[in-house]
Amino acid sequence: VQLAESGGGSVQTGESLRLSCAVRGLSFDGYSIGWFRRAPGKEYEGVSCISGSDGSTRYSDSVKGRFTISLDNVKKTVYLQLNSLKPEDTAVYYCAAGADPLDLSRPADPWWWGQGAQVTVSS
Repeated sequence: VQLAESGGGSVQTGESLRLSCAVRGLSFDGYSIGWFRRAPGKEYEGVSCISGSDGSTRYSDSVKGRFTISLDNVKKTVYLQLNSLKPEDTAVYYCAAGADPLDLSRPADPWWWGQGAQVTVSS
């Protein structure tokens, strides 16, 4: 199983980015794909996840209403749309996959991880 993130970058406060996670070697059914982030000096934080079985989604309170997760089963890609970005969103964002459903409060649970994509938001 391989996960590869893309789409990170540097933006100003209030701007948007879209992260992509290309998933290879995994059927989505029965698994969840999630996004976790790690800011400098902080622990991993679960951001959002989507069920490959029924498409249900979860978000952390810190991003609810600003970020949107989606899944393209044909392209085998999971997207995270980041809107209204804030400096506190600055982090390395990781795509991860594990058993459905993922618990965003348990970043140790996913079985497979991507290499990460840097998102930097300046004020």
